[in-house]
Amino acid sequence: MASPARPPRTNRAPRAARLRRALLAALVTAAVALPLAGAARPGEVPAPEPGATLPLTATEPAALAAQLDARYARQRTALRAAAHTAETHGAHDRAASLRAMAAPDRSFLTFDGRDGGRGAETVGDLARAERIAVLVPGADTGLDHYGRFRAGALALQAELRRAPDSRTAVLAWLGYRTPGTGSAASLTPGRADQAAPALRSFVDEIHRIRPQARITLLCHSYGSVVCARAAAGTAADAIVLYGSPGTGSDHVTELHTRAVVWAGRSGGDWIAEVPHVRVPLLPGTELGFGTDPMDPAFGARRFATGDGGHSDYLAPGSVPLKNLAHIVAGQEPADA
Repeated sequence: MASPARPPRTNRAPRAARLRRALLAALVTAAVALPLAGAARPGEVPAPEPGATLPLTATEPAALAAQLDARYARQRTALRAAAHTAETHGAHDRAASLRAMAAPDRSFLTFDGRDGGRGAETVGDLARAERIAVLVPGADTGLDHYGRFRAGALALQAELRRAPDSRTAVLAWLGYRTPGTGSAASLTPGRADQAAPALRSFVDEIHRIRPQARITLLCHSYGSVVCARAAAGTAADAIVLYGSPGTGSDHVTELHTRAVVWAGRSGGDWIAEVPHVRVPLLPGTELGFGTDPMDPAFGARRFATGDGGHSDYLAPGSVPLKNLAHIVAGQEPADA
């Protein structure tokens, strides 16, 4: 009797498995390259040392608004000085970006043009805000292409303002030197460890001047690693990890935070293919960020994010933007 026909063999490995193998190879490559990458720094656009930041001490809205206006004016002066230095250095794109940031209708709480640039911009009326979102960016966010980061802040503020009687502010926090996508630095927690104290301090200041406001950290991609490192003791009421490669922790309890932790990832986000591993490298250093925050075992609350790509979470009219606005407002988003 003839043996049953075998189904034709297919020589196609699942796309996810192929990508995981490629990314694991990248981890190994990064392990070799990391010491060199840490030693060789790219050329920097020079910037003057910023002056002392004016302290914010008021909590009553009118007095706080006056202090904020003075601080915003001080940062515009620093931005114009940095633009002049960049232009003199021949960094014309950086100079143009800084001049745009120094416009009279822009409001920066902090700015330092050195070491790649740092800054925190206010969108909305911070002095009277009852709902405050702090955007924490991921890789490839910097002064030269800052407009893309700000566009997300503007879109979120516009969505928040749809609610009646909504007093909100969005703070675009570029408070650390972000790694390049695919670089060795983007595969290790080093930049996040350096950034976490500054983020925690920033949130503490916002909580001090608006003690009754609800504060939400919105953490994109590598920014979710930063937020995880800053979570312990943070004054934030919620932490949202979206487009996250992992946090370096296996469960939300390891973040040691009272904040409610949310996780979301869009259907078209390539970061879903990143292997969720942690590989020891040097003492105190590892590659990868471990458990997927979308894994039910991680323990985060999940929300719907649609089918967009890795850079589409704050796109106007999108599912994730609407749900992020719900979380910032203290409302229930749609489930994932």
